[in-house]
Amino acid sequence: MLPMAKNRKIINREISWLSFNHRVLQEAADKSLPLLERIRFLGIFSNNLDEFFKVRVATVKRMMDYDRNVSRDMRKMIGDKPKNVLKQIQKTVMELQAQFQHIYQDIIRELEAENIHLINEKQLSPSQAAFVKNYFEEEVRAMLSVIMLHNVENFPYLKDKAIYLATKLTGSEPEVETEYALVEVPANLSRFLVLPPENHKRYLIILDDVIRFCLSDVFSIFHFDSFEAYTIKITRDAELDVDNDLSQSFIEKISKSVSRRNKGQPVRLVYDKSIPEDMINYIITEMALDDDDNLIPGGRYHNFKDFMEFPDFGMPHLVYPSHKPLQHWGIKPNNSIFEVITTKDLLLHYPYQKFANLIDWLREAAIDPKVVSVKITLYRVARNSKVINALINAARNGKQVTVIIELQARFDEKANIYWSRKMEEVGVRVLFGIRGLKVHCKLILINRREGREVVSYAGISTGNFHEGNAGIYSDTTLLTRDKRIASEVRKVFNFFDNTFKNFTYKSLLLSPNYARRRLVNLIDNEIRNRDLGRDAWIIVKTNSLVDKDLINKLYQAGRAGVKIRLIVRGICSLIPGEPGLSDNIEAISIVDAFLEHSRIFVFCNNKKNLYYISSADWMTRNLDHRIEVTCPVYDPDLQEELRTQIELQWSDKVKAREINREQDNRYRKNNGSQSVRSQAEFYRYLKNKTFNKN
Repeated sequence: MLPMAKNRKIINREISWLSFNHRVLQEAADKSLPLLERIRFLGIFSNNLDEFFKVRVATVKRMMDYDRNVSRDMRKMIGDKPKNVLKQIQKTVMELQAQFQHIYQDIIRELEAENIHLINEKQLSPSQAAFVKNYFEEEVRAMLSVIMLHNVENFPYLKDKAIYLATKLTGSEPEVETEYALVEVPANLSRFLVLPPENHKRYLIILDDVIRFCLSDVFSIFHFDSFEAYTIKITRDAELDVDNDLSQSFIEKISKSVSRRNKGQPVRLVYDKSIPEDMINYIITEMALDDDDNLIPGGRYHNFKDFMEFPDFGMPHLVYPSHKPLQHWGIKPNNSIFEVITTKDLLLHYPYQKFANLIDWLREAAIDPKVVSVKITLYRVARNSKVINALINAARNGKQVTVIIELQARFDEKANIYWSRKMEEVGVRVLFGIRGLKVHCKLILINRREGREVVSYAGISTGNFHEGNAGIYSDTTLLTRDKRIASEVRKVFNFFDNTFKNFTYKSLLLSPNYARRRLVNLIDNEIRNRDLGRDAWIIVKTNSLVDKDLINKLYQAGRAGVKIRLIVRGICSLIPGEPGLSDNIEAISIVDAFLEHSRIFVFCNNKKNLYYISSADWMTRNLDHRIEVTCPVYDPDLQEELRTQIELQWSDKVKAREINREQDNRYRKNNGSQSVRSQAEFYRYLKNKTFNKN
């Protein structure tokens, strides 16, 4: 990774993000992982990089358009001129791609040791060749889109996410002129074709090579007898441009903008580095690309995200043992969850515990005659969402159901539009949040008539109500009827109905109006306590730490002697451990089987510790431009659960890396102590607690 200049106090967020993706790549290189899990991490790395270019690099490129007039503001936002940032990105990506190819080749060799052989079109045996030909004729040929480039006046539009075989066609006869063609690799077919085993060995071939093998059939009407095919892939700007047509509803504008996304400006061209120079120059010229468009030579195959679906051949030792989420000890089958929450707050920890616990609560609310209303915020949901099914069922049972759904959840806009219409059809009241402020908080409010009063029950989560993500994202949800919390969650939903009204909050830290100021006050309180000679410390677990004002406040606290520990999965623009700047600040990042996603903040508070869970990272967008909720956890038993999770993560000596100025992702030293792998240990802790409670 690129070292940062010594005089800088802030690490550029783009370079820090690339450092995070390097940690993902380290997992692919880790030989202690099952082999197919390492392949999966290659797919995650590739998918991450695609989104990085679609969003972050696209944003920097947009900044370049304004660089002449507002270059000072641009530098303030990203720490340098946009053009210089792009050069840093290009250099770092090239370094990571080189590592990627080395790791990939290493994995291929290890697969061969397992009798799994990934072969190309030149390595097929006669029987395999016949099998591939038959598959091509039966499944592939009709799906192909082929463009002869000499036939078109303008170079064809290359779709985002698609991969193409740039094909050079030549003939041995003098009268046959060399031609170029583009063959789109079908996205609706599996990328892998498993071949019949031979000699007790397993074989598979990538779809790209199936097409390569059959190019003579594709172009059989011509007189070409030599075919060269090289993979290329374009990545486009994925930012939405929502127009100001007042005659259209907001949902219509988002739908229209999403449909235009695939036509965004190019931000990257990846190509097989072995492609002939005349051919790549032709493509670059015809597409009017230049060096600012991130022209990246790569390997033979692209779209490695497809490798996340690599066949496992029924060999269990090549994958992680199946993970069995725990039933929460406080929730018994066929018992009322409302009765449980009446006696005690609950914390649900995914994916260690079943997400079904939350769905069961919503299902119970849907048929409970005492329940009056159900309100929820939705940012991302599963494709076949059991959460939405429960909400629809509640509406059909006569409950007043209100859903605040965020239409601008990046890459989930289409799904959210679809679900909003489905819910409206059955009488669910659907609101689309607040213009200019994404609704990113994860809240549930269920009002239930108990005797003469209506009691509010609240669910506050660090992650989306998405049963798919709950299997791989590490998140936390609080279920409570504590009036200090539930009454303020009710205020948040009232705000969605009455955005002109201003509500006050004593317990919740609400963005954008209160959270920043309250967080600064909490840090200042630690500084004051340290000045008075008291214990003072702060622990922050978050996905990203980017906001410069909070970073500077943490620097101030560290210089005052406050001990600060940071667990940051992704971007960390703060530089820990710098003499005179951040001596008292340590930072680590954990990348493991589950994606660390929960946000947990703990403040010493003169030994009366304050615990918070949050939907918000410490980024400017989360603090100033989104509706986010940071919620206190009051119950001492639940605080103990959070404290155990944090302590285990800080003790991790297997999957924790140090964050430093160099961005080199050094694994933490073991120093002879017991090797703690925090995710496995936290699962074991919850499992033991379940056993002891039962």
